[in-house]
Amino acid sequence: MNDDSFGFEALGFETQAIHAGQEPDPVTGAVVPPIYQTSTYKQDGVGGTRGGYEYSRTANPTRTALETCLAALEDGTRAFAFASGMAAEDCLIRTLCRPGDLVLIPSDAYGGTFRLFDKVLSGWGVNYASVRQTDLEAVARAAADQRPRLIWAETPTNPLLSIVDIRALARIAHESGALLVVDNTFASPYLQRPLELGADIVVHSTTKYLGGHSDVIGGAVVVRDEEHARDLAFTQNATGAVAGPFDAWLTLRGIKTLAARMDRHCANAARVARMLADHPAVESVFYPGLSGHPGHEIAKSQMRDFGGMVSFRVRAASGPEGIARDGEERAIEICARTRLFTLGESLGGVESLIEHPARMTHASTAGSPLAVPTDLVRLSVGIEDPDDLIADLQQAIG
Repeated sequence: MNDDSFGFEALGFETQAIHAGQEPDPVTGAVVPPIYQTSTYKQDGVGGTRGGYEYSRTANPTRTALETCLAALEDGTRAFAFASGMAAEDCLIRTLCRPGDLVLIPSDAYGGTFRLFDKVLSGWGVNYASVRQTDLEAVARAAADQRPRLIWAETPTNPLLSIVDIRALARIAHESGALLVVDNTFASPYLQRPLELGADIVVHSTTKYLGGHSDVIGGAVVVRDEEHARDLAFTQNATGAVAGPFDAWLTLRGIKTLAARMDRHCANAARVARMLADHPAVESVFYPGLSGHPGHEIAKSQMRDFGGMVSFRVRAASGPEGIARDGEERAIEICARTRLFTLGESLGGVESLIEHPARMTHASTAGSPLAVPTDLVRLSVGIEDPDDLIADLQQAIG
């Protein structure tokens, strides 16, 4: 790794995750990039910055290391690290959209994304419309009729695990003069690289699989167009919602093991999904790795594996005294009864989590066309022993 001409683009994903942007420190030889816990930098005369660093809102060497790594992993031109995933989304939309512009979002978008458009950006004149993005004809009609500035996609979606054909969606977006933005949080760049499939921009909550240890909040945007990079850099510096150096360092630390963790997440989730599919108390399972999933073949064509997220709907049943319990009541009971699956919001950590989307992560969609089923349970399947995880769910479901 001492040859400066050695191109990271020629290296495998696992090698890039460990080395891209993370050369040994030139002063001390430290293998792990330092945490530059500083706000300002000495200048050699007025305007004489060292390496372009003058103030850490604008740039910080630890954040630069993370951004270099993220750009390599997503095969982008440039990446930007933010204080949270929502900060990344907000900055991107305010960079690309103007009052009167419209964004097409998924009909099962993440609750936080819906809230941002519905409660915040709409007040500034940025409009949105939802469309079922698995129906490409419906997307094409909406794009032709409404001429959106952006088509905003998630795949797999949160929490219903719908799969969107990124190649087809990119063609529709570009034919209508729109840009395609893909939230790649659920898949991570290890499983899916949207820019290679035709997307223009990728967003992440780096809190999730990239960080991987439930100990850091962060977000990222990766672009392939130089003009978008320049514009986003300006907005990020002007508004200031940047990742701090310690958060950037923690995220880099997590990325080093991303490939190994994702392999285990996927293997465990596949086993959990198969168990749930055979359970008599489960109405339906949402996991693209199951052959019966409507997006299974598309997922196979654009993903390395199917991810660590599983959702399922619970059947209504009678209680021990013959009292009827609907699916929502049973779903909440299951969330309360698990021992290894921790009841909590978020996902993508090494530990398994369980939640009730309708009352937790997607409560903001209640009463809207994007409302999620109330009998739905979402699992973030961790990297524990899969037999233990299955036994925990079986005792919780009963």
